[in-house]
Amino acid sequence: MKTSDIIASLGVIILLIAFLLNLYKKIPANSRAYCAMNFVGAAMCGISSYMIDFYPFVVLESIWSGFALVSFIKVSRGTAE
Repeated sequence: MKTSDIIASLGVIILLIAFLLNLYKKIPANSRAYCAMNFVGAAMCGISSYMIDFYPFVVLESIWSGFALVSFIKVSRGTAE
C-alpha cells in the first residue's frame, strides 16, 4: 500500500467516524471535536489526492477543510450558531 493510500484511508475513516458520531447524536455538529475531525479528515484526503495528482478532489477537500477550519474557529470562540 502506498503512502497516499494510507493517508487517504485514515482521512476517510476520520470523516466517517465524525459522521456516524453526529448521526447517532454522540457529538453535535457544532462541537469542536466534530469540526476538528472534519478538518483533519478532509485535509488528509486532500493531501492524498494531491499526491496522486487527482485535482478535482484536491479542490473538493480543500474547500471542505477550509469550511471545517472556519467552523472550528467559530466554535472555539463561542460565535457559532
